[in-house]
Amino acid sequence: MLRPHLPRARFKALAAAACCAVLGAGLLASAGSAAAQADVTPHTTAAGSKVVGYFTEWGVYDRNYHVKNVETSGSADRLTHINYAFGNVQGGKCAMGDSYAATDKAYTADQSVDGVADTWDQPLRGNFNQLLKLKKRHPGLKVLWSFGGWTWSGGFTEAAKNPAAFAQSCYDLVENSRWADVFDGIDIDWEYPNACGLTCDTSGRDAYRNLMAAVRAKFGSGSLVTSAIPADASAGGKLDAADYAGAAKYVDWYNPMTYDYFGAWDAKGPTAPHSPLTAYDGIPKAGYTTDATLTKLKGAGVPASKLLLGIGFYGRGWTGVKQAAPGGTATGPAAGKYEQGIDDYKELRTRCPATGTVGGTAYAYCGGDWWSYDTPATIAGKMDYKNRQGLGGTFLWELSGDTANGELIKAVG
Repeated sequence: MLRPHLPRARFKALAAAACCAVLGAGLLASAGSAAAQADVTPHTTAAGSKVVGYFTEWGVYDRNYHVKNVETSGSADRLTHINYAFGNVQGGKCAMGDSYAATDKAYTADQSVDGVADTWDQPLRGNFNQLLKLKKRHPGLKVLWSFGGWTWSGGFTEAAKNPAAFAQSCYDLVENSRWADVFDGIDIDWEYPNACGLTCDTSGRDAYRNLMAAVRAKFGSGSLVTSAIPADASAGGKLDAADYAGAAKYVDWYNPMTYDYFGAWDAKGPTAPHSPLTAYDGIPKAGYTTDATLTKLKGAGVPASKLLLGIGFYGRGWTGVKQAAPGGTATGPAAGKYEQGIDDYKELRTRCPATGTVGGTAYAYCGGDWWSYDTPATIAGKMDYKNRQGLGGTFLWELSGDTANGELIKAVG
């Protein structure tokens, strides 16, 4: 799950929400409009080589991670696209998230991508201006503005009532004249259509498809339109709740969130890797693997070239664990730097180094704590899988979790 404002935890364990019923059709007043149904051919990009990294708006605060770090870590040389996370969804419309971080925060010369300080009277500062500077250094780099995320997806229920109006509001915001050159398109991160995330949506199975059709119709074939989608491939799970196959013709690619399958929201365990590539003996729930997710989407008719493999630059962990192998009991979430049960790879790689692998990802056992996360070696294995499956590329949540010299992103290829 992708979450704005909160420090970077994603898949939250609201047990009641996780098992709430997927209800029937909701209000789609404008679903039948010509704009919402228009079939506009998406922007054409080469399959296989996309590397999309999420940059979090709130990372400039406690995390002290700025656009300049994308450059100094070497990540900008590896990335093809950046998803700027997140814009809000309010009143059925796209809205700014943190306008200070986005457009107003002043950068000193040593903090700036190009070594030039912001001035008090320049029309655009903040992350947006720094992204412009980064794009100037890397002319092939594209930037998309991502809307929603775990915390701000509740607004999509209202947006689904009038998809054309929602799409117009997004276009007006993304293409605002103050920052029109920053963005090359839009990413929709609705968690989750016709299902439950932080809140429950009951817009109906067609709502997501109609909303994505309207976004594509408004942005046209010259802009990128992408979407982060669920990874729950279980029978009757979140991937069955909305028409992702039908909406695929409107997107350039999907980012199935193939992480956060397991975590310490199940406080007593069993311990399990949060981003397994494949199933393994004893996995707690069938359908909770990257391979199962991508296989289900391809089986539904989504082209492999429109599916990116998701990798988390963080780990999830438990404490009070007495066995090194997966499947042990626990007493609760392990301590993390910003939040319980989750921590960045850059912290875990030395604090609790990997002690084994399972299901194509790594786990670590140290002092009663049990963590799972990807390493350069397991990422290399996932890249082999990506290439064998003919996927469109890789996406990363999120860039600040990597080391200062880009240890993880350098394994992506």
